[in-house]
Amino acid sequence: MVVVSVRSWVANEGGKHFVLMLWLGANIWLFMKTFLLYSTGKQYHYLYKMLGLGLCISRASASVLNLNCSLVLLPMCRSLLTFVRGTHTVSSRKTRRLLDKSKTFHVACGVAICIFSVVHVSAHLVNVVNFSMSYSDDFPALNLARYRGEDPKLIILTTIPGVTGVLLVLILFLMFTSSSYCVRVSNYEIFWYTHNLFIVFYIILMVHMVGGALKYQTNLEAHPPGCLRANQSSTEQHGEELGQNEDEERRCREEAHFQPHCPQTWLWVSGPLCLYCAERLYRYIRSSNPVTIVTVIRHPCDVIELRMLKKNFKARPGQYIVLNCPGVSSFENHPFTLTTCPTEIKATFGVHLRVVGDWTERFTQLLLPESRLDMEILPMVQQRRYPNLYVDGPFGSPSEEVFNYDVSLCVAGGIGVTPFACVLHALLDGWTGFRLQRLYFVWVCRELQSFYWFAELLCAVHHKLWQENRPDYFNLKLYVSQPDSLQCMSEERYRPLTSRLLVGRPKWKLLFDEIAKTNKHKKVGVFCCGPKGISSTLHRLCNSARSSGTTFEFNKESFS
Repeated sequence: MVVVSVRSWVANEGGKHFVLMLWLGANIWLFMKTFLLYSTGKQYHYLYKMLGLGLCISRASASVLNLNCSLVLLPMCRSLLTFVRGTHTVSSRKTRRLLDKSKTFHVACGVAICIFSVVHVSAHLVNVVNFSMSYSDDFPALNLARYRGEDPKLIILTTIPGVTGVLLVLILFLMFTSSSYCVRVSNYEIFWYTHNLFIVFYIILMVHMVGGALKYQTNLEAHPPGCLRANQSSTEQHGEELGQNEDEERRCREEAHFQPHCPQTWLWVSGPLCLYCAERLYRYIRSSNPVTIVTVIRHPCDVIELRMLKKNFKARPGQYIVLNCPGVSSFENHPFTLTTCPTEIKATFGVHLRVVGDWTERFTQLLLPESRLDMEILPMVQQRRYPNLYVDGPFGSPSEEVFNYDVSLCVAGGIGVTPFACVLHALLDGWTGFRLQRLYFVWVCRELQSFYWFAELLCAVHHKLWQENRPDYFNLKLYVSQPDSLQCMSEERYRPLTSRLLVGRPKWKLLFDEIAKTNKHKKVGVFCCGPKGISSTLHRLCNSARSSGTTFEFNKESFS
């Protein structure tokens, strides 16, 4: 049983839970404030008498929806987040680690939008029924129905709020269902296309309030709520006899006047929406010129390495880019971690992509149309005319923080090694100015051949550090999880890897205890890119208590 350490928990969970509490508090405060306004506000007295709690709940949920419809866009401003992350004078490491949760915050806002949309729609369905049944003859301007007993379905389908509301619900339903994990894994294209309906969603959202279904009273001084109208006595209203003078004091000086609210949704949404649109325009201009594909290398286990060249392209180790190939799909964009960054010596940059799914299969066919199906252990380089390819980015990721700890532990599962390959290239290329003093590197693969993706890189880093008399700087462990696939890396140049190759799965707790014992009272950055099982185990161990005083800060790689 793992005992949770308060210090470790605060280091790993404190920041995001603090932001979560702020966000929940803002939602609750906004809901209650709006609810009380519509239930007790004098300007809504007659409307509340007609609609009851449905009015308060519908408007309170609308306020929460306005808030979250504005916030949900901010985590998707990737260039802005990358800029903030890269400006170390502006953002601390804690702030940068919070930025890694931007996708989680986006999902939380999306779920809140779906939940409060259900509440909002349900309350308005009650309101429509009340508009029909509680038709007011005294205040005709308040009515949304044209006559008493009008069919609620007719009211919905013949008013701007009703029609736009139905369209918004349909779009939101498509976006929500296609965002599920099973849909994203089985058919990413469905997720991509339906998620881009957000543009239509926001346009309709702006129009939704134009109809002015709900009205407030404007002449409260001349017509206080509950005052006696012409031809009405206090006896009729309260069932008790009052003097004529009191009747005169309580009598309305004029009839109640009502008008709809000015639409306020645009006040909430316009700022973030303009910011997002400006960013998309900037990214479009930045990625408008196709890159030059220099080399395509086929690696074992269905992995393709792509080397590219782009003018004025700069990136930091750990960042990722988004690829768009019109020959496959003009609208689909897929993220891939950089495995090599441009340097002063060489201007090329590269990615490794695993051929899984329709997009990567078709992209590979365009890159290597005549490639044979049989795989070779040594990479095979093919020269040919390549398709147009556009690159957007680079964008920030948690792996950028590897160099900002004294001690870092990088754990990769399979193709999840790509973020750390760029880190190793940086060590090999002699990057300076970082604080990293020791790097632990653990790579788990099912098949032995997967290690050949970066075998030469690992050996080169090992030899470089040995020549610099820093053998303890880089601690490497390789694990083959399937013993059936175990063969021998017989090549002489791979001998440093053979001695560090183990069969089975890592004993994570023993590994953490060993690192904690060696690095007492230090903060160790733990970086993971791999299956959920590995990341969950590492996350739990990072929050566990240790007598050595070592704190493990967990960072998980995820693309937004």
